[in-house]
Amino acid sequence: MTLPNEATDNTEPTEQVEGVPQEPMTEAQLQAVTIGAPVILNQPILIVDYDPEWPQLFEREATRIRADLGDRALSIEHVGSTSVPGLAAKPRIDILLVVANSADEANYVPALEATGYVLTIREPDWYQHRMLKGPDTDVNLHIFSQGCAEIERMLLFRNWLRCNPGDRQLYEQTKRQLAQQSWKYTQNYADAKSTVVAEILARAQKAAKSNEITNSKF
Repeated sequence: MTLPNEATDNTEPTEQVEGVPQEPMTEAQLQAVTIGAPVILNQPILIVDYDPEWPQLFEREATRIRADLGDRALSIEHVGSTSVPGLAAKPRIDILLVVANSADEANYVPALEATGYVLTIREPDWYQHRMLKGPDTDVNLHIFSQGCAEIERMLLFRNWLRCNPGDRQLYEQTKRQLAQQSWKYTQNYADAKSTVVAEILARAQKAAKSNEITNSKF
C-alpha cells in the first residue's frame, strides 16, 4: 500500500516527533521554521486504525535512504504512532534519521533530494532538527545529529507504547478526541497533545531507570 503525500497538510515540524514534548509553537515560529508557507488545514485530523502494512512502508523507505546516503546514515528508525502495533494514527510514516551533523545539510540533503525527498522544515534552534517529505509515500523524515538527547526520548516513547497497553490506549483516546476538533494547523493539534505526551514520557523515563523497558522491536 502506498500513502499519497497530502498536499493539504505537509508542514508539521514538531507534531511528527512524537514523544518529544515542546512548548506550543506560535504562528510566527511555525512560519519561521517552514520552508515555504505553512499550509492551513482548518479541519479535523484524520486518524485511522493501525495498518499492519506500515512497517513494510518504513522498511521500503529505509532501504531507499540507505542507498542514498550509505554510511552517512548512522541510524534509521521507525518512530511515531505508525511504529506502534495496534495504535491508531495519521496514515503517515515517521522516520528518524541520525547523521553526524544535521546542520550540515550539504552532507545529506542533496542525496535525498536526488530521489525525490523535499526539505520542508529547518529548526536550527531546536537541536538542529530538519524534516524532509517523502517522494511517493506520505513520509516525514526527521534528521538529528548523533548524540542528540531527543533521539533517546523519541525511541523511549515509542518503545514504552509498544509494551504498555494502558498508556497506548490513553494516547489513542486522547488523539481521537482531539482529532475531532477543527485545527488551523496540524501543529496546533500536536501542541494540544503535549500534556499527555509529557505524562506518558515521564512514566517511561521512570520505568527505564528501573530497567522495566527494553528496545522493543517488531
